[in-house]
Amino acid sequence: MNSSPLPRIIAIGSDHAGFELKQHLVSVLSKAGHTVIDHGTNSIESVDSPPFCAAVARDVRDGKAEIGIVMGGSGQGEQIAANKVHGVRAALCNDLYLAEMARSHNDANVLSMGGRVVNFDLAEQIVEKFLTTPFEGGRHERRVAQLAEIEQQEGGR
Repeated sequence: MNSSPLPRIIAIGSDHAGFELKQHLVSVLSKAGHTVIDHGTNSIESVDSPPFCAAVARDVRDGKAEIGIVMGGSGQGEQIAANKVHGVRAALCNDLYLAEMARSHNDANVLSMGGRVVNFDLAEQIVEKFLTTPFEGGRHERRVAQLAEIEQQEGGR
């Protein structure tokens, strides 16, 4: 990571397809001074991703982590799983533009990436962009509030 953002508490998790990328990012983030809560998985043995993603998302929702990162083969299923946790706005960001927009316009608090889609270097850049891009607020605050309202309305179903 080139311009390391302020140290953060970051929850991270993956399935088997995202394991190698997760391991790489745990090392990079730790060396940059971040506290990393690793929810697994711990090998390339095939596993289902929802429990790992939900654990990351719950840490973010409950304030145990400031940001979450989930990974799988494409990142799509992991994003969906994380978004099932109330209060989470997970965004699939397999490029820099999406990472910037996820933070600046949607105040995303969980980053999802595909271990079979991005290489280590690009993943580091995406994480850095996600960590350093502030939420713009303004008109986007209204939209984020609307998402929370929908989530509240759907909570009982």
